[in-house]
Amino acid sequence: MKNSWIINFLLLLLGLTGPVAAQILTPTHLSTALSRPTAKVGDEVELIINARIDDKWHLYASDFSDEVGPVVFTLKFTPNPAYALVGKLQAIKSHHEQDEVFKGEVAFWEKTGQMRQRIKVLQPGPLTISAAADYQSCTTVDGKCVPGSETLKFGALAVTGAAAPAKATSTAPPATAETKVADVSAPVVAPATAAQPAAITTDSAARLAVASAPTTPAAAAPTEAEAAPAPAVAGVAMNADPVNKAGGLWAFALLAFTFGLAALVTPCVFPMVPMTVSLFTSGNDSRQRGIFKALVYGASIIAIYVLMGVLVSVLLGEDGPNLIATHWLPNLIFFAVFVVFGLSFLGLFEITLPHQIVNTVDTQADKGGWAGIFFMALTLVVVSFSCTAPIVGSILSLAARGERIQPIVGMLGFSLAFALPFTLFAIFPSWLKSLPRSGGWLNTVKVVLGFVELMLALKFLSTADLAYHWHLLNRDVYIVLWVVLSALLGFYLLGKFRLSHDSPLDHLSVGRLLMAVLAFAFAVYLVPGLFGAPLPLLAGYLPPQSKRDFSLATTAIGGSSPVATAASTSAVPREIPRFGEFLELPHNLDGYFDLEQAKRVARLEHKPIFIDFTGHACVNCRKMEATVWNDPLVLDKLRNNYVVVALYVDDKTELPQKEWYTSTHDNQVKTTLGKQNADLQITRYGFNAQPYYVLLDPDDATNQPLITPIAYEPDAAQFSAFLQAGLQQFNNQRTPVAAR
Repeated sequence: MKNSWIINFLLLLLGLTGPVAAQILTPTHLSTALSRPTAKVGDEVELIINARIDDKWHLYASDFSDEVGPVVFTLKFTPNPAYALVGKLQAIKSHHEQDEVFKGEVAFWEKTGQMRQRIKVLQPGPLTISAAADYQSCTTVDGKCVPGSETLKFGALAVTGAAAPAKATSTAPPATAETKVADVSAPVVAPATAAQPAAITTDSAARLAVASAPTTPAAAAPTEAEAAPAPAVAGVAMNADPVNKAGGLWAFALLAFTFGLAALVTPCVFPMVPMTVSLFTSGNDSRQRGIFKALVYGASIIAIYVLMGVLVSVLLGEDGPNLIATHWLPNLIFFAVFVVFGLSFLGLFEITLPHQIVNTVDTQADKGGWAGIFFMALTLVVVSFSCTAPIVGSILSLAARGERIQPIVGMLGFSLAFALPFTLFAIFPSWLKSLPRSGGWLNTVKVVLGFVELMLALKFLSTADLAYHWHLLNRDVYIVLWVVLSALLGFYLLGKFRLSHDSPLDHLSVGRLLMAVLAFAFAVYLVPGLFGAPLPLLAGYLPPQSKRDFSLATTAIGGSSPVATAASTSAVPREIPRFGEFLELPHNLDGYFDLEQAKRVARLEHKPIFIDFTGHACVNCRKMEATVWNDPLVLDKLRNNYVVVALYVDDKTELPQKEWYTSTHDNQVKTTLGKQNADLQITRYGFNAQPYYVLLDPDDATNQPLITPIAYEPDAAQFSAFLQAGLQQFNNQRTPVAAR
């Protein structure tokens, strides 16, 4: 078919077919880091190699004999008189087991692995170290093994003048040759994080110093003692669960179910209901057997769509949802897919499967029997593809940004709604008489869905725009586009213009008029958002309220801006927020985006700290800001009683190399603002979902929360009580016992 290439391309984008065309396998991905960015001549530094290994693959380590069989991980360093190797390459926490195939002990990693090589610095100056790595990755799925060879670079390491003579060590000659572990009994070198100078506190190791303070390399995450949760304060119900996953899944299942109902009233599906049902109500089968066949038919439809959800969930992998939620590439792909689907529904082109696929499936359905019923269901899915593909693709795109179970839940909800009428009408065929006749109204539904697809597409573009600070789609431009699309939909429903595949509109039905009213009402609701209105019903889908092109707000009472009013409550002038040139707080709150800076300010002002673990792609974060933070009681406490710090866990801003560190949580080098904030939340507080709110005493060296942190709390009164309880605990800690 002339348009078959379109759907093949879109299926590739959505990942429904998987990477079947890939010929070059790269199951192991290596990255490098230094245990510290600076050193003196004579100091020892560790070179760190982190390995990320694909699911169902393993990477052979360096701490087993190369005579066993598999390729042992080796490094061959480029000769350089500026340093010398100290000891051997060390494999950190590799798995050892007896391999029945190779008849010997092997060592390997799954998911992640790490190697470390200690060196001694011999000369001053910037030092970049190169080494050729050879290794082997294998999978137990089909026994396939893939050799790996690549050049790794470490540094540049900033080396300064001579240091005091170091203690005697077993120092090898300057690096000139291959290094690997042949003696499996050799002790594993302790990670360099244990050898950091005592001046580096646990807090600075967990979070890097800001530009206005002396920077100290961070290489260790907070200790377990720091990560222990604080007790809840009596009288306040604290929610320790970061997200209500069950509620979120139910809401998404309901949304998918609604999408399934919408798919039923498209031109490709609705006319097929009576045609399909007639197959189960005619013939010599008894009523009971006909009902059973109808149930099998409906179950087959559900199984086909749920299988799609399972495939998407498997293909995403463990880190898939987080990557898709914030990375620019998948968000731009989804944006393009939604736009293409929307234009298809508007009639620009038609998405169809090749005739060969349709004919093959239809032939199998004609064979009859229980297998024939399954292929009848598959025929329905294939034939209705041009109308259901945009809806199914939309659900899978949205689901891919959440938990791994969401694609399955989404397809289950969609298929239940999609299969329900076919099954019910087969059981109660007399109901068919109540169905409206096919006609132009079906195309109207399709056009409405096209406008909705175009509006939803903006969310994906906005997510990438916020995370990477492209400044392409701010809140006002976003709202303007929605206003225009909503108004166009309203005029279309009133018959003010027709699209190419529309039939003439002789009269305006009541249903069409009511839909036009809803479209115009939505457009009018959006207009105040151009001038600063929070639009709480859409808070999770719109960009945050920061800089706007239009604003009716001028100054606060007394002629001062809200920011100035907030800042004036401080006894001393506040520091300029680091990262404030591209990050902002809602409601003109005066705050920070770096925890160390917030602590300094809080100590000067004798206030507790309000930590907001948030994200550009966090829907519930925007809802909290628009509907809870906007409450007068909450906003007053945030503005006057706390120093607010927003820590974005998905921001892509790369930090200076001197601030990079290797996390003790996953042994990965954290180079961006978002990755370091996410690592802080996980290592110190044991949660990785947003929003997440923590209250701290800036003078508490243990970094214990004042009270138990909470997550999403849509009740403004409860959230205000949470802030009040933290403030009370802060005051109690600072009040001498004799004065209480």
